Amino acid sequence: MEPGTLFLIPTVLGDSALGTVIPSEVQQRVRTLDYFVAENPKTARAYLKLVGMAKPLQQLHIASLNEHTPHDALSDLAAPLRAGHHVGVMSEAGCPGIADPGAKLVRYAHQHAIRVVPLVGPSSILLALMASGLNGQCFVFHGYLPVAPLARERTLRELEKQSRRLKQTQVFIETPYRNMKLMQGILAACSSDTLLCVATDVTLPGEEIRTQSIAAWRKISASFDRRPSVFLILATVAQHTS
Repeated sequence: MEPGTLFLIPTVLGDSALGTVIPSEVQQRVRTLDYFVAENPKTARAYLKLVGMAKPLQQLHIASLNEHTPHDALSDLAAPLRAGHHVGVMSEAGCPGIADPGAKLVRYAHQHAIRVVPLVGPSSILLALMASGLNGQCFVFHGYLPVAPLARERTLRELEKQSRRLKQTQVFIETPYRNMKLMQGILAACSSDTLLCVATDVTLPGEEIRTQSIAAWRKISASFDRRPSVFLILATVAQHTS
């Protein structure tokens, strides 16, 4: 039997209007599916309700795939694909496979000759990079940095050195309620003329994206506590480690 297709379904990044960030063609494709794999089934149901599914939500099959899902569970998750059904993968927010456990199922699909189709939608990481004015030719996304202050400081200094040496933008995120602690760590660890962009509430009504030197950031009172944010730094070649 010909296997189904694995569709990577983008979701909104927060309480933004669906039509402003998810193309109508993508919404239409989602409405044709009966099988889904989601990081959080509850959130997925809310999103599918927003999309306006043709079938009642109770008739849809929504399996869970999160950071704790063992590798040997992927075969069961892919069973509908092997049976010829199309399956949609959904992240908690944004694009599946980008800072998201959905990549596990995508890799499984490639290993078993199952077609993978990414659908167009918002990625806060790429949107932040686009709007930062930093180096979009050479960049690295690191996910979450260490929480412990000393380990975080060491990591930030290493990322700054790498940025300076390779002229490379370093991109990372934090759990929103720890944003300000991360910001304090960046301001303490990085050199004054390193550039820092903070992109907050991307695509949402309260969106704020600002790029300034560390020295400039130290002089202002900025707050993005408990607001989803992406952090980007780019060290200038001429500077020296502070």
